[in-house]
Amino acid sequence: MGIDLSGPSNPEETVLVVFRVQGESLHQVETILRADDSLLWERISAWLLNEDAVLGLDAPLSYQVGGGDRPGDRRLRNAVIAVGLRAGTVMPPTLNRMAYLTLRGIVLSRILSTISPRTPRIVEVHPSATMALRGAPIADVVNLKQTPSARRSLLAWLESQGLKGAAKFKQPSDHYVAACAAALAAWEWSRQESVWLEPAQLPFHPFDYAC
Repeated sequence: MGIDLSGPSNPEETVLVVFRVQGESLHQVETILRADDSLLWERISAWLLNEDAVLGLDAPLSYQVGGGDRPGDRRLRNAVIAVGLRAGTVMPPTLNRMAYLTLRGIVLSRILSTISPRTPRIVEVHPSATMALRGAPIADVVNLKQTPSARRSLLAWLESQGLKGAAKFKQPSDHYVAACAAALAAWEWSRQESVWLEPAQLPFHPFDYAC
């Protein structure tokens, strides 16, 4: 599963995508657009009734004591700059424009961690970094939010990475593309094939952060 999360006041920009593993690929089985926390809880709980799930959540799931970058944020920023993305691609969780997303990410991850009898395996992910560090066209990653052709190109690339059914929309939103990339990051993390990883550091950073 991949979630591109928005802040708590604009859940209409949140997307959940669900893929099922089939051999060496993933096949999309559900897309939920405009998802608030109640809908996310409902759908993820329903899937967990019958099978295990790995969830890539695109939002900070912790913050640094005192503010600013967590150790992983600094390392990931340096990594994406090296492949051609802007420094602002990775922002500190407590930055003004990030704070509400961080708030929702922290709360939602804790809510989903209470699902029983199965609990999703949750990993914090960064969709743009995931695509860039795995060899997606950098110009398309940079233009993801602005250019429809970039989004279609990235979905074709995600299909080539094993996400079958990702390119099903003719006019995909950037949130949908990011959710699919979040699912890719979660899948590769679950197979111990992340290209970048900041392990969890309890108690303040309780989830792995991976691309």
